[in-house]
Amino acid sequence: MKRKAFLLIVCILSFAVSDCLAQYEPLANRNKRGLYARSIEQILRLKEDELDLATAVLIISEQWNDNVLGRRYVSRLDDMAYEIRSRLKARRLQANYKAIPVINEYLFEQLGFRSVKEARDPGDLFLDSVLDRKRGYCLSLSILYLALGERLGLPLYGVVVPGHFFVRYDDQMKMRFNIETTSKGANAPDEHYLNKFNVPDGDGIYMKNLNKMQTLGCFFNNLGNSYSDVGNVEGALRALEKAVEINPSLAESRTNLGNIYLKKGRVDDAIDEYQYALDINPDDAKTHNNLGNAYSNLGRLDDAISKYRLSLELEPNFIDAHKNLANAYCKKTMYVKAIAQLKQALALEPRDASVYVQLGNVYGQMDNCKKAISQYKKALKINSRSADAHYGIAVCYNKLGRVDDEIRAYKKALAFQPKMFSALANLGNAYFQKQNYDVAVEQYKKASRVKPDDGAVRYNLGAAYFNQGRYAQAATEYLKAVDVDPQAGNAHKGLAFAFYKLEKYDMARKHMKIAEQLGAEVPADLVAAIKDKSQ
Repeated sequence: MKRKAFLLIVCILSFAVSDCLAQYEPLANRNKRGLYARSIEQILRLKEDELDLATAVLIISEQWNDNVLGRRYVSRLDDMAYEIRSRLKARRLQANYKAIPVINEYLFEQLGFRSVKEARDPGDLFLDSVLDRKRGYCLSLSILYLALGERLGLPLYGVVVPGHFFVRYDDQMKMRFNIETTSKGANAPDEHYLNKFNVPDGDGIYMKNLNKMQTLGCFFNNLGNSYSDVGNVEGALRALEKAVEINPSLAESRTNLGNIYLKKGRVDDAIDEYQYALDINPDDAKTHNNLGNAYSNLGRLDDAISKYRLSLELEPNFIDAHKNLANAYCKKTMYVKAIAQLKQALALEPRDASVYVQLGNVYGQMDNCKKAISQYKKALKINSRSADAHYGIAVCYNKLGRVDDEIRAYKKALAFQPKMFSALANLGNAYFQKQNYDVAVEQYKKASRVKPDDGAVRYNLGAAYFNQGRYAQAATEYLKAVDVDPQAGNAHKGLAFAFYKLEKYDMARKHMKIAEQLGAEVPADLVAAIKDKSQ
């Protein structure tokens, strides 16, 4: 009996030593140059076999959030890989396709990693956040999975389809299957992705095994969207241009880069990117809609309408396309068609306050203030904080000559959106109309801080100063208006008045002549007075 006990102890000790040694056997990604990279620039210079995907995305995470210590997360990934390898050895399994259920059990059952329904939180993209919060969406969970597979030496690849990303096991010989990280590692056939995500035909990037650099290109695409979501347009531009450079046949990157170009006023560049995207994926309703926005921006309304219609043919329930088509019809004064589109949008989403606001705007352009105000009030029942609805009501009151009501409505709009330029400027106009020049000046100043180069506000501020008898300040603002638009005849006329009051008669005569040449009507008594003084 003692001999048997001794043998049992030896076996236990032998197993423990073997497991300990397994823990410290080097991982499959050992000695890669990418593990020692310190910047994105260094990463992008690496060859494919030198790149460590986790290190790359963590370096990018450090740029997004200075508090991220990427090396600490690399160490955590290493520990996770060691744990998975120990579990494989304990079950006498090889690091091949049989490792996938072990990884799934460890990640999704024991550690509790889960997917989020929508990628609204930029933090859900970054590997450090995914590891800390144990949540992510398709791309970020897949990057975690790929990083572990890289450390275990598994033939795992990222795969992209329109609007989605997943992982594929492919040993190039016997075993090939897909791994859906948003469904706890479940397997789905290629047909599932081809049908659900409307994968376009062609020899592009979709449904192919991606290398690590191409996966990183997909990450740059989502990074660009994250920067855009927080208002960092320049950061978004850099990320999306890199995404297109790495994966030129990824239609989403082209579309997203087009969106940023459109925000920056680079409309022709935006159109080029949208058209590239549609060459790759001609059935993308959102890109047709965005191309319509670009055409509308250029005043090419017929082209815009054509694109919006095509977008709706592809996706009839696309509310933004209905709203944009209505806007284009409205610009062409095709109000009945505009209203019809907005009613379709409301049938799809009756609680969308912005649609009621847009309907109010259409009725307002038709000078039907009663119906316009009714629509704005419906919007406010849904969202009482809608600055646009309060503003629309104010504009209607202006048309109706109800100045006090107009002022109150502008103030409500500004309570919810203090830097709303049009409300500030129009509130100044309302106080000007009431000859309350002190308050008018205050509002015009606020508006000019929002848009320093708006010539109309500078002119109105000058006029308010002039009516206060503050002629030097009036001249200063009129000059700013002229700097913005040298052809602003009324601003030159204002300068003629102001300089006359300041007894700078030569300057008054100069601007009087310019005003007359530009077609501004200068009062005869001012012309006579200036001529008399400048002789």
